[in-house]
Amino acid sequence: MPRRSADGAGGFVQHWQALGEVWVAVTALQGRDTVVGAAAMSQAAQRIVLRASPEGSPMRPRPDHRLREGARIFTILAVGAYDPAGRYLTCFTREEVAR
Repeated sequence: MPRRSADGAGGFVQHWQALGEVWVAVTALQGRDTVVGAAAMSQAAQRIVLRASPEGSPMRPRPDHRLREGARIFTILAVGAYDPAGRYLTCFTREEVAR
């Protein structure tokens, strides 16, 4: 989850706090190449399914969170129920890689 701390100059620095480790199933959806500023980027969309944490739990993923596997970072865009019982969640994510 994102955390902000003062930078001493009136602004802030964003840090990431790990909330735990989870098992996930990743399904690739689509990808594209783009240019951001002067850098070429590859963007890929994924559907990631994981066991749900209780409503209100800080470990329950939200769109301002991200998932990480080693050096890969998946920005969460949306979260929804995977099954009617709410035992699993689906996170729709975007991964960006500089080329």
